[in-house]
Parts: sequence; structure tokens; C-alpha cells
Amino acid sequence: MKKGKELQGSLYVIFAAMLWGIIGIFTRHLTQYGIESIRDTFLRNFIAAAGMTILILLKDRSLFRIRPKDLWMFLGTGICSIVFFNICYFKAIELTTMSLAAVLLYTAPCFVMLLSAACFHEKITKVKLIALVLSFTGCILCCGLFGSKLRLPLQGLLLGIGAGLGYALYSIFGTFALKRYDTFTITFYTFLIAALSLLPSAGAGTFHALTSGGLPAWSWGLLFGIVSTLCPFILYTKGLQRLEAGKASILAFVEPLMATLCGFLVYHETLSLSSIIGILLIFGSVLLLNARKDKAARDAA
Repeated sequence: MKKGKELQGSLYVIFAAMLWGIIGIFTRHLTQYGIESIRDTFLRNFIAAAGMTILILLKDRSLFRIRPKDLWMFLGTGICSIVFFNICYFKAIELTTMSLAAVLLYTAPCFVMLLSAACFHEKITKVKLIALVLSFTGCILCCGLFGSKLRLPLQGLLLGIGAGLGYALYSIFGTFALKRYDTFTITFYTFLIAALSLLPSAGAGTFHALTSGGLPAWSWGLLFGIVSTLCPFILYTKGLQRLEAGKASILAFVEPLMATLCGFLVYHETLSLSSIIGILLIFGSVLLLNARKDKAARDAA
């Protein structure tokens, strides 16, 4: 029974990562309408918050209720995680390259593993460590950094690692919140708080750009908020109900794998030998994490 629950959780996280992986399709179209960086972050959270409002109104209005003393959890998922990691990530891209920023973002599982051990007493097993190394190596290969001579500015390095930390914090704060609240409640307040915090700096500019772009801009904005934000966060949060945070964060390495495949299939970008090897390494780490539980126990550190 527990094995089936863990498998279900793994599938939730993998599907979430796949939807995150196609985010480039939406951001490329939205850039044409002057929506990028901070505006992207605001838009995806605003649309997702609106979508969650409708879903909760249809499902169960009691899901809106939270205790004031628990607000810190949603400030954690909304501001400390979503807003912080997006700002760091976009700035890292500006100072370095998209590939380098993506690799630095995926230091997140390292942070999740360490923080989960401290906060939730999750064991750091040999299986997890091997899967982490395989996934991170695969990410580097997928991003085409093998043999690269690119220089990495200190500020870009710190921002990239900051993005990884912010990304990791969703798993940590989300795990705390899941002890008391439904997946829908957590997702709603995460998006609402993130959108409200960015409203003063990005709200007016985003809505003006969407209005100027007309129906096509609004259509891409809605798809961006629903397909690559709302749906994957619901799935990932559901996955956290069934998996250890450390394991979930490693499975999320499917995201850069999907992004690489998306670039190849949709935009006809070259799929190099290193990218193919990277895809196989990430896929191998997913299989390893979903191996029989008794094997993981034998390999436990």
C-alpha cells in the first residue's frame, strides 16, 4: 500500500516537472508582448491565484480558511520561495547564461536534502546521494556546459545559488503546511501572496502589455498561468504528501530534461551527444529512486 502511494507521489512530481519544463514555450511568446522577468513571475502567480479561487469556490469554500498563526508557512512558500527564487533566477540569467543559471538553480535538491534532514529527520541515504549526483551531472550535460570555458561572475554565482535555495524552500515550507492544510489551500495562498507582493512593481506594466497585445497575449498568459504554473504546483504539492521532500526534489530534475526535449522537438534545437547522455542520467536517477524500498534500506547510510 505504501509502495503504491510512493509511486503515485513520484508520478505527480514527474508530471509536474514535465509541465515546468515546457515553460519556455509560453515565455517565448509572452516576450513578444513585452512580458518578461518580473512581469512573467507576477503574471503566472496572478493567473494561478485566480484559477485556484475558482476551483476552491467550486470544490469547498472552507479551504480558504487558515489560522493567522500559520501565515508564516504561506509567506515562506509565496515570498521566500516563489518570488525570491524567480528574482534570483532571472538576474542570474542576465549576469551569466540561461544554461549556467539552470544548473545553479538545480543545486536545490542539495539544499532540500540538508534542510529535510534538519527539519524532518529524513535520512540522507546512499541511494539519494547517487541519484543526486546522476541528476546534477545529467543537468550539466543537458545544458551543454561540458567542456565550456565560460566564466562565472561571483554575483551571478551567488544569485544562482540563491535561486536554488529559494526553489528548495517550497518543499520545506510546503511540507510544514501539508501537516495542517489541503493541497488546494497551500497552492492558493502561495500564489496569492506571491502575486500581491509583486503587484506594486509589476502589476500595471503587465496588464498594460496584455491589453496592448489583445486576445493572443491574454491567451498565452492564461495558458502560462494554468498549464505551467497552477497544474504543476498542485501536482508537486500532492507529490509532497506521498514522498519525502528530498526524493521529490531530485525527481524534479525531469524539468531540465523536458526543457531540452522541448527545445529539440518544438524549436528544432540541436540535441547533442552530451544532451542525450544527460537525459539518460536523469532518467536513470528517476529509476533508481523508484527502485524497491528494501534495496534503498540496505543502501542507507
